[in-house]
Amino acid sequence: MSDMITADLVDLDLSADTKEAAARALAERMASQGRVTDLEGFLADVAAREAQMPTGLDGGIGIPHCRSAHVTEPTLAFGRSAAGIDFGAPDGPADLVFLIAAPAGADDAHLTILSSLARQLMNAEFTSALRAVGDLETAAGLIRGDEVPSGEGRQDAAASTGGETGGGATGTASAASTGSTASATAGAGADGGTQGTSSTSQGAGSVFADTAAAPVAASAGAAAGSTAPPAGASAPAPAAPESAGSGAGSGADSAERPFRIVAVTSCPTGIAHTYMAAESLENAGREAGVELAVETQGSAGFTRLDPAVIAAADGVIFAHDVPVRDKDRFAGKPTVDVGVKAGINRPTDLIREVRDKAARGETSAPAAVSGGTPVERAGDSTEGYGTKLRKWLMSGVSYMVPFVAAGGLLIALGFAIGGWEVNKAPSVMDHFVWTQTGSWGALLFQIGGVAFKFLVPVLAGYIAYGMADRPGLVPGFVGGAIALDINAGFLGGLAAGLIAGGVVMGIQKVRIPAALRGIMPVVVIPLISAAIVGFLMFVVIGKPIATAQKGLTDWLNGLTGANAILLGALLGLMMCFDLGGPINKVAYTFATAGIAVSDPGDSAMKIMAAVMAAGMVPPLAMALATTVRGKLFTRTERENGKAAWVLGASFISEGAIPFAAADPLRVIPSSMVGGALTGALSMAFGATLRAPHGGVFVIPLIGNPFLYLVAIAAGVCATTALVVLLKGMRKQAPETTTANPAADAATTPKETKQPVAA
Repeated sequence: MSDMITADLVDLDLSADTKEAAARALAERMASQGRVTDLEGFLADVAAREAQMPTGLDGGIGIPHCRSAHVTEPTLAFGRSAAGIDFGAPDGPADLVFLIAAPAGADDAHLTILSSLARQLMNAEFTSALRAVGDLETAAGLIRGDEVPSGEGRQDAAASTGGETGGGATGTASAASTGSTASATAGAGADGGTQGTSSTSQGAGSVFADTAAAPVAASAGAAAGSTAPPAGASAPAPAAPESAGSGAGSGADSAERPFRIVAVTSCPTGIAHTYMAAESLENAGREAGVELAVETQGSAGFTRLDPAVIAAADGVIFAHDVPVRDKDRFAGKPTVDVGVKAGINRPTDLIREVRDKAARGETSAPAAVSGGTPVERAGDSTEGYGTKLRKWLMSGVSYMVPFVAAGGLLIALGFAIGGWEVNKAPSVMDHFVWTQTGSWGALLFQIGGVAFKFLVPVLAGYIAYGMADRPGLVPGFVGGAIALDINAGFLGGLAAGLIAGGVVMGIQKVRIPAALRGIMPVVVIPLISAAIVGFLMFVVIGKPIATAQKGLTDWLNGLTGANAILLGALLGLMMCFDLGGPINKVAYTFATAGIAVSDPGDSAMKIMAAVMAAGMVPPLAMALATTVRGKLFTRTERENGKAAWVLGASFISEGAIPFAAADPLRVIPSSMVGGALTGALSMAFGATLRAPHGGVFVIPLIGNPFLYLVAIAAGVCATTALVVLLKGMRKQAPETTTANPAADAATTPKETKQPVAA
């Protein structure tokens, strides 16, 4: 970590009063060292990561972090705040702030080093030393590991305190090496008697000790002359010792085998929270007297736990905010499934929960283990069915959209190059002339057509994947292909995906012998589920869905006049309501489903045009508003406004999110008004669009392009006027004074009033 942080990247008197200001102050230090090339772009990436989940941790720690294309090398900056800064932690503001910046293509070695900081933050001695340090170089040295906090790393001290002072392998190693624990270390065998329990948790490939020896922490307590009652209190003993599992390391039948837990931790970025949760769980495991092995699925990749370790485990803890990879390895065991921050903040509770489940015999079926959506974790028992259904559908849509974009643009380019008769061209396998533009147009058109054939199967397959993980893929794809074959279309794909996921989840609830579990996801589940889904789609529900799909198509093709204009306005409202969120995606998916055929109707292409036009309005309007009335916006918003020109022109509605997040009550309604106007005008003008994406870059492919641009301009002007009016009318808040005069000088009066708008 020596090249990641220097004294120039440390601020022991951080005067920022918001997390945004803190990130900016630390990022400016990175930029001054040439480690960040685009300050505003990097801060936007930090804000986007922060929007996924607050980065405040219990214990007064804030750890904003991201991977960004604007970072030249892995970098860490540290700030200490006397007043504290709110990073969303349950226990209050953070006084220790670490900003971690990783390049978009950071190598595994550097990401591994970054993860070591996350583990250090779980060590109270480390954080105490940072709070007490008085000079920049010493603070940087502590973080790099050059300076050792008082009491850390001394094995004699670790042994005298039960091996818990180090918070890592060092403490447990010294504890395990004391004389009174010789039998335990001798029995550990595979661990070499050097790291005890810690070696199983930090080395993903290591195995549990094949003995019935007491846990290392408990043994260390015995070495220090204690009876270690906390371990016994939090870890009730089984009804009877398991002599069969004791192994040869201990001949006493009364010896109790430790409770064994395997855990997986992961977070969206895979840099900080992943490893902090692992360290927290490991520490809690030692205190509770259990053997705990953690698999950290971070950005630097992951090493799978040894199957023998998983097989020997008595329970499983998932602390994750992204999908657990190869989750079916942990099927059939008592399981606690929570977010990654729960692994950091309440590891003792999680260990107790999994032990209680094991004591009650709640061995979860494979469906319960794989029941969360792989795209967005759905393990929270408080989520309603409607929330889970939305996640399942968005899983399918998110995988389908790239096929839509690639196939649609290829088809549109094929028409542009080869003319409107290109759809009647013979196969390029039979006729292709290198010097004829018509042949190239036909080639692009036919490639796009092949890509479009995957839309419905991919939609169905990944809806099922969202419900039941990998076992849902086969019946989902089969059902989607059948829906395409019987002309059930988009509606058939939705139904096939939900049916496939439900069938697999039902099969997984059936208890089977352990010997057969290995072939279930590979042979049994795909065979039975594909047969059931195929039967239902061909014989039972396929024809009614196909009829409904034809009726919907006929209704769209029959829309004229006022009905078409109202539909355009509605789609415009939906596109601008959540700017890339679920409602936006529903409208976009509705439009792309209409053109996802080789010969879409005129009405379907009008709907696609209206949706894309409305989606361009919010970012373009925010860009225009920051240009004509910049004083109403903060400096950061004015910088974001420059990027919003390009994002809006490219049909990326998310370009308006920073403005909506800062002032939702003014920006979102204004955007919806402009989007509805644009959608209605686009439909009224009869503009058509065959490409599902592209913004102004596919204007040559649009029918009635001039009037189409007029519709977009009208919506942009309406939104701009409304947002400027609303922001100008807002009640002015009294000026506030920050503790940093330089920050005050660089901040416009409107910046200090921004929280009022929110």
